[in-house]
This record gives sequence, structure tokens and C-alpha cells, in this order.
Amino acid sequence: MKNQTVRRPTGAFRTAFFLLLALAAGGAAAADAIPAETLKHGEYVARLGDCVACHTRPGGKPMAGGLEMKTPFGVLHSTNITPDARTGIGNYSFEQFDRAMREGISASGHNLYPAMPYPSYAKMARDDMRALYAYLQHGVAPVEQANRPNDMQWPFSMRWGLSLWNAVFLDGKAFKVDTGRSAQWNRGAYIAQGPGHCGACHTPRGIAFQEKTMSHEGSAGSAFLSGFTVDGWHAVNLRDLWTVPETVRFLKTGRNSHGIASGTMTEVIAHSTQHFTDGDLAALAEYLKSLPAAGPARPAPAAPVLASAEELYKTRGGLGYVQFCSTCHRRDGRGVGDVFPPLAQNGSVQAADPTSVIHIVLSGWQSAVTRHSPRAFGMPDYSRLSDAEIAEIVTFVRTKWGNRGLPINAGQVAKVRKEIGGTPATPADFPTPRFAALLGEKNAEQLVLGMRLMTETKALLPGHVGNELNCGSCHLNGGTVAKGSPFVGVAAFFPSEAPRAGRVIDLEERINGCFKRSMNGKPLPKTSAEMKAMVAYMDWMKGSTKAGDTVPGRGTGKIDRTLVPNPDNGRRVYAEQCEVCHGKDGEGVRHADGSYVFPPLWSDKSFNIGAGMARTYTAAAFVKSNMAMGHGQRFPLGQASLADQDAVDVAEYFSHMPRPDFPEKMNDWPKGGKPKDARY
Repeated sequence: MKNQTVRRPTGAFRTAFFLLLALAAGGAAAADAIPAETLKHGEYVARLGDCVACHTRPGGKPMAGGLEMKTPFGVLHSTNITPDARTGIGNYSFEQFDRAMREGISASGHNLYPAMPYPSYAKMARDDMRALYAYLQHGVAPVEQANRPNDMQWPFSMRWGLSLWNAVFLDGKAFKVDTGRSAQWNRGAYIAQGPGHCGACHTPRGIAFQEKTMSHEGSAGSAFLSGFTVDGWHAVNLRDLWTVPETVRFLKTGRNSHGIASGTMTEVIAHSTQHFTDGDLAALAEYLKSLPAAGPARPAPAAPVLASAEELYKTRGGLGYVQFCSTCHRRDGRGVGDVFPPLAQNGSVQAADPTSVIHIVLSGWQSAVTRHSPRAFGMPDYSRLSDAEIAEIVTFVRTKWGNRGLPINAGQVAKVRKEIGGTPATPADFPTPRFAALLGEKNAEQLVLGMRLMTETKALLPGHVGNELNCGSCHLNGGTVAKGSPFVGVAAFFPSEAPRAGRVIDLEERINGCFKRSMNGKPLPKTSAEMKAMVAYMDWMKGSTKAGDTVPGRGTGKIDRTLVPNPDNGRRVYAEQCEVCHGKDGEGVRHADGSYVFPPLWSDKSFNIGAGMARTYTAAAFVKSNMAMGHGQRFPLGQASLADQDAVDVAEYFSHMPRPDFPEKMNDWPKGGKPKDARY
């Protein structure tokens, strides 16, 4: 082990000699004088260092800078590192580049702010640095874009003070190989400490905002990668976090059995770690696993415990969770496979520092897009909820299903909201009723039962539901979602003329129509306790609405009904957008125990031909306004992510797949007016 060296990507050593000659002969080498494998090596080093993440602003050209970075001391803007001679680094010699990377001193002699992790880059191997220089000079397109001025507070605007900072905190020593460890372990240590600069986010900072330690060695070594809160996110403790395979899977795909990447880590995975070789991923994971846990030992995961009905339906936090979170994360907190992360036994959710989970609720979330998981899934932001509401829901999540997190309060939510620049909760055009408000009513027990009958219809009324749907399958979140067939105000319009029935019907008849059609089942007795609870719930949802009022968000939105459906395109759209939740053959998605996560869209387990959703344009309007669920980040679920034509095509495709007949179809539209897209 004495002659052990840190492994490099294949080809590095063969080309380093030629690159050295070229640089020595004339500064920046001509592009045709640099072997292609050197440029490839340099590109890989740029991936290791995640250069593009900081040096590319949203919508900007690669490496041209301009990204705004907020710090406790003011605002910085990343610089142009393309080879443009006037505004980039095209005139940098290798020596100037190397000095900037290792010492934080630009070609003009001014000090760089340590937002650029040059204390980590100081550990980089010489051949890696030369290859990176060659790549940035000849493998990146030059972009003429002037650097944006920084806006740092005094005295931090005075760059000369950075010389003192460097004198105290910059350790320019190269990475030191541990001869007592394997080559793979040393490679992982090199990546973490050097180009990967993991400590920039995951190591606690001192009073001068310096990383308390740059490696696991020395008296302060136990702080290395032990977690830190920065930019409104809590970067977790990486020491002995997961098994090697679980860490590799997370860095490659952005997800593993413990959860899904969030915050700035999604960018790290998208731009950097997914591109690592399998060997480097394994090396980094081995190194992280070898670091002794810092602080108290990680508790062994508790056995998942289902939240009781008392906790779910008789607390404000539980009802808030049911309304806004359970569609994706499920009432048992298990999530949905590789689509929506589990909250039960989720380390980030129950972390001592709740910053990240609060941040996600306020700003939403989107999964990393990688070669191995190309479909992004998102969570809408819930910033429209008040600080108190978010505190109630997050406290519920942190303390149920065996989670051991501590409760949080509205003040903590307000603090994170302010830190991330979030806006205060504001009223929306569509007044979303809150399940939690049911607890304040005199008939709260009846109203909560009514809500549950709407959202758990199959489970609570199996004798009246003939398929695997609930009322909430079409009336999203218990009828509280704009353009998701909401119940808001609906009770005010009954009794009313029903063209399909050809007569005036009451609310109970309308509800039973859904039981017979959408749920392919049997009607409820009008005088039953269940029917009375459902009517009471809808009457509560009426609020102050009166017959004749206009209710914003009512129905399913608009669709262009002149469009001619193309079911072949609909099949393609279904495969790309719908299959992940509803199955390849429309069979729905189930948990391992057989319970349904998302419902079937056809077969005898879905709605019959008499349902409104069996009509192309009705289904298309619903799909356009509400699907694909989890595709974006707008509140609450409606995304309008499909064009009208695609929505019409996919609706035609799935609505005309085999499904049950409706025996009473001959009684519909007795006075005429049957829609052109009716199935019979």
C-alpha cells in the first residue's frame, strides 16, 4: 500500500505529458494540440466539481455565469468561465487559472469570495486541474457576457479583507493519500474533500463562515460532513448515513428506499453525481460510510405505526395532512414507490433541524431528472397556507408513523418563509375549504364522516361501490380543488333541472347517480346516516353561495370541443404521462398488500359507460386541469400541463377502452340534447 496513488479516469496519465508540453510552449494550447481524451477527462472533472450548477444562470448559456447567490453578507453573482477573451477566462494562463482555483485569486489579482469552494479545489491533483483548464478553454463554447456586479454589504464589499480570511482559513495542502486504506476509499475521500467539495454544504461553518474543517482528520474532523443549514435548506449529516448500495443509488438516480432528493441536492444529482462512473460512486459511498457518526448515535428505525383515526380525523394537523398531502404520500405515510417519497421513517422529515421540510412545503419540490429516472415528479408549493396551518401539518408528519421528530410552531415557519423570500399567505380566487375547519362546527363528527365517505368511499361503503373508485377519484381532495370537480357551492344549486334525467332532481339523487355510474354500484338510501353525512358535508361546502351565484373554479375547466380526437396520439400521451400512476393497461397502481394507490382507468374495476368521465370532452377538461398529477409545482394539484389536443386525444383513448355497461342508459336524455361524445 505504500506506493498507492489516487486513481484517475482512464487516459489521464497518458495525455498529461503532452498537455504539459503544450502549455509550457505557449500558454493556452491550440485546440487541435490537445488529445480528445484530455478534453473528455476535463469534462469529467467539471462534472465532479459541478461547475455548471453555479456558473450557469436559469435560462442562460452554459458556464457564462450570472447566477445570483444570496449569502448572509449580500448577493454574489457567479462569473463567466467560458473561453471568451474579453468577458470570460480566455486570456487566463494555466498558472493564473490554477491560482484562482487553489488560492481564490483572479488573474487581475483581486480576491474571490469563498462562495467559490477554492479551499476544496486546493486539494485537486495537478493533472485533474490541467485537464479541467484544457476543457474550459477548448471544450466550452465562448460566450461574450459581462459579469454582473456583486452587492455585498460593507465591510464585506472590501475584498482586501479576504486576504486575511485566506491567511487564517485557507489550507493549500494537496490531498493526502491514506496508505492504510484501499485505493477505492482514497478515491472517494479525494472526491469528497477535493473536486466534489461536499463540505461546502454539509460541513458546519464557523463565525467567519469558514468550513470548520476541510477533512475528517484532526481535532475538528468529527464536524466534517456532519450537516449544516444553508440557503434555507438543511444539508444532512453524511457520516455513516446509508449503506454503500443505497448511497450509490441515491447519487445516481436521486432516490433510494429512504427518500428522494430535494432542494439544491436535486441540482447536484442532475448536473454532477449522476454522471459519475460506477467506480467513483462506489468509492464516494464507501468513504462516507466509513466516517464515524458524529454526535448521538443514529437511532434504529422504529417500526412503522399507522396513524390512528383519532390522530387523522380529530386533530387539525391530521385533517390538514389528509387534505393536502395524503393523495401522494398516502394516509399511512408510505408514499408511492419511486414516484412520491415516503414520509414515514424519512430522516429529513424527522431531522432535528426542520428547515428543509418546512422549505419544501413552502416552495414545493421537484425530483432530479437523470438518465436513470428521466421523468420528473413535483409537489406544489403550499405557501398559501398560513404559518399556523403548515406548522400543524408538519408537526403531524414529524411525529406520526414512528417518526421521532419534535413539533414545530408557526414562528419557525415564518422564519423559513422570510429566509427564502416567500410571500405571506394570501387569499386565492378559489376559496379552498379546510378540512381542519370541520372540527369547529357543532356537527363536526357528522361532517368528518361525510368527508371520509367522499374520500374513502370504497373502504367505508363496499356494498355500494362496484369498482375501485372513490368520490374523490373525480372530486379531488374531497371536492376542495379548483377545476377538480369541487363541491364548493354545489349544494346551493339543488334541487335543479338535470338534462340527463329529464327532470328536477335533488342533491341525494345526484349523489346516487355517481354511485350507479362513476362507481358502478348501488344507490344509498336517502334516509341513511351515510347519505345524511354526505349531504351535510356538501351543505357545509356550500358556504355562503346562493343559487345563481358564479363560483370560481367550479367544474373541470374548459376544453376546445371542436378538436377531433386522435386516439393513436392518445395512446402515446397515456404511455408518457399517465401510465406511471394508472398502469400500462389502465389497471391502476397498488401497494404490495393489494390496496390501490391510484385507481384503474378501464376494465370492470373502473367507471361504467354512463359516467361523465366516459365522455371524451368531459374527461379531457378534467385531465387538462388536473393531470398529470405531480408533474409541476403549482397549488394545489391542477397543472394544465397538456395541450388541449393532447388532453382530448388521451381522454378519447382511455374513455373508450373496455368498461362496464350502464343498464339504465335507455332512460337518459328523454327530452333530447344528448352530447355528441356520449358513449351510447
